[in-house]
Amino acid sequence: MALSVENIVKEYSSLPILAGITFLVNRRDRIALVGKNGAGKTTLLRLIADEETPTSGHISRDADMRIGYLPQQMIHNEGTTLREEVDNVRDKQDPKSVGQMERVLLGLGFERTDFDRPCNEFSGGWRMRIELAKILLQQPDLLLLDEPTNHLDIESIQWLEDWIQSAPCAAIIVSHDRAFIDNVTTRTIEISLGRIYDYNVPYSQFVTLRQERHEQQVRAYENQQKMIKDTEEFIERFRYKATKSVQVQSRIKQLNKLERLEVDLEDNSRLRMKFPPAPRSGDFPVIADNVRKAFGEHVVFDHVTFTIRRGEKVAFVGKNGEGKTTLVRCIMNELQDYTGTLKIGHNVKIGYFAQNQASLLDGELTVFDTIDRVAVGDIRTRIKDILGAFMFGGEAIDKRVKVLSGGERSRLAMIRLLLEPVNLLILDEPTNHLDMRSKDVLKEALQAFDGTVILVSHDRDFLDGIVSKVYEFGGGKVREHLGGIYDWLQYKRAARIQDADKAIDLALQTRPQPLPHKVGSNYALPNEGRAGEGSSGATAYAAQKAKAAELRKAQKAVAQAEQDIAALEQQILDIEQILAEVKGQSPENFEKYNRLKRSLEQRMYEWEILSEELEEIMSSANIG
Repeated sequence: MALSVENIVKEYSSLPILAGITFLVNRRDRIALVGKNGAGKTTLLRLIADEETPTSGHISRDADMRIGYLPQQMIHNEGTTLREEVDNVRDKQDPKSVGQMERVLLGLGFERTDFDRPCNEFSGGWRMRIELAKILLQQPDLLLLDEPTNHLDIESIQWLEDWIQSAPCAAIIVSHDRAFIDNVTTRTIEISLGRIYDYNVPYSQFVTLRQERHEQQVRAYENQQKMIKDTEEFIERFRYKATKSVQVQSRIKQLNKLERLEVDLEDNSRLRMKFPPAPRSGDFPVIADNVRKAFGEHVVFDHVTFTIRRGEKVAFVGKNGEGKTTLVRCIMNELQDYTGTLKIGHNVKIGYFAQNQASLLDGELTVFDTIDRVAVGDIRTRIKDILGAFMFGGEAIDKRVKVLSGGERSRLAMIRLLLEPVNLLILDEPTNHLDMRSKDVLKEALQAFDGTVILVSHDRDFLDGIVSKVYEFGGGKVREHLGGIYDWLQYKRAARIQDADKAIDLALQTRPQPLPHKVGSNYALPNEGRAGEGSSGATAYAAQKAKAAELRKAQKAVAQAEQDIAALEQQILDIEQILAEVKGQSPENFEKYNRLKRSLEQRMYEWEILSEELEEIMSSANIG
């Protein structure tokens, strides 16, 4: 499987978005597609998915290539249940596909009780998960994902990471979730000023290499600009002197032939922001005592009791719909029909960011004036830099708020909040409309903030280094975990492993035992037979233990094969990079390249066999 993008140009109303880009996607390539908002990332995905046509150039793909494309917005089907919608795309000839369907739906956060619910009962975020499930079950050769984590909770994101890592397909992913793309991609393609820059490294390494490239480009651009200025001054100075006419004409031709360098000079990577000093509050800004909230018969949470101390920074995490935002609204006194006690401490001044916060902005003000009215002190001299860091560059600062998109308004509301003197910040999914640079600016500001913070977020990289306590929402309860976000994730992973082991042990212990067999006129338990005879119950238990051991061995073999495949693919990428250089095209390198390709094909074949064996073992052990 291969896909070739050849000299693609894409224009809208004669405005170039992509300017002659070329690259190759190989089997099992995992590519992070990055760049500023509006750079053309979504456009490129739509071109590859054949949903748009290039102005010029060509995209070549295998005739039988299956492409799974998840856009940011889509039209959802109506009139079907979740089960019916997903059942339409699975392979009906594969008896294992029903189990695969259930594993995908459960992995993406659905409950079994959701399977027969009509799709139109689900929110937009959950319906996006339905589309993602359908794409994964189609087992595409190339997966195109545009911001797939926007509507997923942390555990679902981790499940998707595991799926992508083990799937035998290529993937191109657009995401502002740094942890996600670092975990699933090994190559980074940046779109900048219509061109692409291809790096054979994960995103975090790309950031360093990109900074070096940017500095080189800026130096080259500045040198060229100086040369142009000097040349133009020479031309202007001697334009009318006959003795210099030859030199003047030569310089004019030189400028006309010059290929002008372009560089993105807007670089806020070193921008630092700080919240105003937090006014001192009481020792306990938030105290919850036995809080319960229900909507009709549905209990969202019950017996919620905790205390947040002054200066603590905590995270609210859990699946969507488990009550994180509901509790925040109770704290904000937007919901009052709860039972129990929620006490806000002495002199607490709350700064609250929610998705509807953007609607409170004055639509008649410009972007610049919205911030200028709340900025004080020397921060007023840096308003343009701050707006640029949150993707309001150039003419965007003069737009009126009423013409901004929802995402733009949310970013503007976030900037406004950054400049207000508060001592308790409550931020509900603050990173949804931010790019990575903006998130870095916000993260550093929160780390330096000397007040108290409650963060509702599914962005692990953003939460890491900010929070020191995690409140987990789930099953109507709120559980407190000391430590950072990755401490909590490690706890959850260990708990899942422990639960799995318990499930296996319980399954072994609760298998139906044979009835006692007759000895003469009396009944005897199986282990009461003649000496030297093994009981049928003990034999069954031993067989089940053997089956469990066989399962673990098969899982380990599949995992090892996947590691070997990843290592071979990396070696092939390395040798391809060497072969791309003239000096690297030696017979030894070509021989090594072919040997690695053969090894990869063999290991892939072995992986397929091992995976089938694992499926058979799981099926025979009734593990779905």
